[in-house]
Amino acid sequence: MSMGQQAQIAPASVASDLKISDLRAAIAAGWRDFKAYPVFGLFFAAIYVITGMFLYFALFVRGEIAWLVPAAAGFPLLAPFIAVGLYEVSRRREAGLPMSWRAVLGALRGRGDEQILSMGVILFVAFAFWLMVAHGIFAIFMAESGIGLESLALFQTAPGIMMLFVGTIVGALMALAFYAITVVSLPMLVDREVDFITAIIVSLATVRSNKFVLLAWAVMIASALFVAMLPLFLGLLVVLPVLGHATWHLYRRAVGEPGS
Repeated sequence: MSMGQQAQIAPASVASDLKISDLRAAIAAGWRDFKAYPVFGLFFAAIYVITGMFLYFALFVRGEIAWLVPAAAGFPLLAPFIAVGLYEVSRRREAGLPMSWRAVLGALRGRGDEQILSMGVILFVAFAFWLMVAHGIFAIFMAESGIGLESLALFQTAPGIMMLFVGTIVGALMALAFYAITVVSLPMLVDREVDFITAIIVSLATVRSNKFVLLAWAVMIASALFVAMLPLFLGLLVVLPVLGHATWHLYRRAVGEPGS
């Protein structure tokens, strides 16, 4: 962690001087990690892509076309957990440790204390909660319209446009909240022996101390994931690993040891 303005949040010091240039540096470092060990990045991204395709075709076959909008909007909530293995790849490369499938996949179990798995449960619950919220928003605006979820025509009506507007705002606020608690906490759980509550506190403190830069990072992540999802999720095979590795390097820039 570079010298600069810091805040002490036990058990870590949190930088409060992140700059846009740090985002560029993190992306460049993430690209180098991906090029050095592409097989790991492609493996974890493929899991995400296959899951996305399954979700897409399952909804398509059932005729619930309109559910693709909230499902696609909420799907990135799961990306941070998928990226845990990528954080371990970056950590081991940075530390000069040997790379192996056993070590990288083992990162998903955390340090034997189930803290990362607990965060994973939170993210999956968040995704399910968002789908329920989206259903509630649909019921509020479209219950009396006579248009079902099987038709995209609902988005061409006044209630449908308002539903999309409200859903976008609510979804964005939920996504921002979960971004704030995961952007630092998950790489921190890979890096250190801390409980997930402490990691969440440090993550929130980091976002609070660097609002503009980390909001810009959130927008960059959301935009990149959205564009990468358009060609049947295939763009995620590159975008997801690079963003995952980059998030590790941004974490390393933002969070240091207490008193450092």
